[in-house]
Amino acid sequence: MRIIIQSPPQGEEESVTISVRNMTENVNRAINILKSPDGLTVYADEQALVLPLREIFYLESVDLKTFVYAEKTVYRSKLKLYEAEASLVNGDFLRISKQAIVNIRKIYSVAPAGAGCFLANLTNGEKIVISRQYAPALKERFGL
Repeated sequence: MRIIIQSPPQGEEESVTISVRNMTENVNRAINILKSPDGLTVYADEQALVLPLREIFYLESVDLKTFVYAEKTVYRSKLKLYEAEASLVNGDFLRISKQAIVNIRKIYSVAPAGAGCFLANLTNGEKIVISRQYAPALKERFGL
């Protein structure tokens, strides 16, 4: 595959052209990355900020509230978990239970936890459970 990068003329909008014979999963993933936002709006106290996606470790729904976990800080999101999932289409996020979505780039290791579940150790030391219903997607993603 050949990759060509060009700078547009001054005043012209940036664009991406993809020329493929067959739409593959990798091409779809690249398109989703290009379409996805760079961050997610979160709230710390009453202050709103845009948290870059690369800083998100996981999202969790507790008592109908969505929490966004960064390395050392927990934020609130006004989005429902399914709404957040729809905006996290860049391929780095994976639903791991009815209540959680994880940034797969923050997973350090994965180990079986019994009953078809897995335990993911994150790079910040936290551990989260991947339910058996979502384990096949994890296995596919990591080639397990």
